[in-house]
Amino acid sequence: MENILDKAVDEIKRYKSKIIAELMEFAKTDLLLFWDDKPDLYLQQEKEWGPILTWVEQELNIKLNKSCNLEVPNNTEFQNLLKMVLVNMPDKELACYYAAALNMKSVLLALALIKGRVDAENASRLSYLDELWQNNLWGIDEEAQARRADRGNELKKIEGYLLR
Repeated sequence: MENILDKAVDEIKRYKSKIIAELMEFAKTDLLLFWDDKPDLYLQQEKEWGPILTWVEQELNIKLNKSCNLEVPNNTEFQNLLKMVLVNMPDKELACYYAAALNMKSVLLALALIKGRVDAENASRLSYLDELWQNNLWGIDEEAQARRADRGNELKKIEGYLLR
């Protein structure tokens, strides 16, 4: 993974604006902006994701819009501020951020990980909150569990690379 991240840092230097543009598109449909309408899961999301959203709102001095359906929430102000953050992010940090965001389907969780608000283990768990909630209802899907473990290990490597 370190070789991949070393290569990613080199790619950031060459394609920074393209990578940032990709992340900006990704930010429109961030996992943490889509909440469920099932009361039990919504309460779990509020408990687990709420602090991350509150932290981002305080850090960037904005209010994030969420959706409880398939309608994409309008978060133009967040996207503009995120772009400024990413443009000013050191290449190594941006490479880790990019890898983490793709891993978790969340630019918000990736930001929390990169800035030390959550560790890799918790970030991984938060990125699968709805799937883990479903496991409590229907039982564990072993294939999905193995995939989560692999992605969690990747996040730990990203975190370790960032800290070295």
